[in-house]
Amino acid sequence: MRDDLKAKNVMIETVQTISPTDLIAAAKLKMMRSNVGGLPVVNDGKLVGIITHRDILLAGGEAVGLKVEELMSKNLRTAESDTSLVEIIKIMVDEGYQRIPVVQNGKLIGLVTQSSVIRAIADLVGP
Repeated sequence: MRDDLKAKNVMIETVQTISPTDLIAAAKLKMMRSNVGGLPVVNDGKLVGIITHRDILLAGGEAVGLKVEELMSKNLRTAESDTSLVEIIKIMVDEGYQRIPVVQNGKLIGLVTQSSVIRAIADLVGP
């Protein structure tokens, strides 16, 4: 793999987000409509957590009335735009993450997902 590939080269820049005070039902609906498995949680432009479809499923049916902040993961692994793709892949493999938020000064600027990594590798190997 090329050592020069960075988060900024593979991240999704237009990211669906949700507020910590939104209801889980809203997060679930947004994920379904956007066809994504997780949403970064942003408050006043700052990344404060992430909520995933798996989080909601594990919480059970009554979770839909809770607020996102009650279920979201708060201890996140993040990357900066110049973090190497190799380092991001290592985090994904070692820690089982499917998405890594990309931040700059605490603000969300993108998201590296397993799909975006696969797309980047496919582009490297060509048709």
